[in-house]
Amino acid sequence: MDILKRIPFQRLPIISHLRQAVGLQRGMLIAGLVICALVLIAAIFAPLIAPYGYAQMSYEEGGRFGAQQAPSAAHIWGTTVGGYDVFSRVIWGSQTAVSVIIVAVLLSIFIGVALGLISGYIGGWLDRILVVIADAVYAFPSLLLAIVMAIVISGGQSSAWGGILAAAFSITVVFIPQYFRVVRAETVRLKAEPFVESAIVLGASRTRVITKHVFRNATRTLPLIFTLNSSEAILTLAGLGFLGFGIEPSSAAEWGYDLNKSLADVTSGIWWTSVFPGIAIVTTVLGITLVGESMNDLNDPRLRLRRRAGSKKKSAVKETA
Repeated sequence: MDILKRIPFQRLPIISHLRQAVGLQRGMLIAGLVICALVLIAAIFAPLIAPYGYAQMSYEEGGRFGAQQAPSAAHIWGTTVGGYDVFSRVIWGSQTAVSVIIVAVLLSIFIGVALGLISGYIGGWLDRILVVIADAVYAFPSLLLAIVMAIVISGGQSSAWGGILAAAFSITVVFIPQYFRVVRAETVRLKAEPFVESAIVLGASRTRVITKHVFRNATRTLPLIFTLNSSEAILTLAGLGFLGFGIEPSSAAEWGYDLNKSLADVTSGIWWTSVFPGIAIVTTVLGITLVGESMNDLNDPRLRLRRRAGSKKKSAVKETA
């Protein structure tokens, strides 16, 4: 229990932001966290929530579902043109989305932070080469680069984990320059700070200075970038699936692929095959964006002080009343 008390839970990114937020900003942050929690619950408990498998096309007792069936008791969100249950595909799709976010963003954080620390602290010709490469990749259209990487990695056809890894790797290449540029800029600033120079004078090795003194201060904005990149990863994954470079339906459920197959249904008045996967994408991106934007506002000292002043003014008015 003493160890748990020593852990600074109140300084963790989400908890500290919840304690600082007030009013509308707090409501936005809570709404975003609730949406993200629902998506995570759907992803973790997809086998228990979904009534059918993501590639299931027939009942266990026999008989096929039927294509483009309207919402009913057996299929609460109807069936797709391929004969899949829409509700089950949406629930299983959350599992694919969360898996891609975790793999892509964690890989890009690990590689981008490492390169940013090395480039910013060492400098010289290595820094110039890495900056040129990062700028070239960053200037390239992200979705087009993801399509090229998906073709190179998966050859256009994907298994379950093969497709997830292919999409994650292609998104990782797009995200690495973002983390690299942020961490490099902070490292260049921090290595001129007095506490870093003092550590060098005291005989600290280069590795110790980077890992102990620079790393901790250069990565404070990573939780914010993580949330913003997570929403971008969802859109990139959906874009890959919509354009036909995603995961095969027999391997895993993916919202972008389902939207692609529902294009012809829209003109025929069959709305359920496109509405629910679209809502899943929009809602997930909205939830992550609400969390990210709320954290961004709360990290701004000017907005934080303004909110505190406003809350104090309201409390003073209540006391005088």
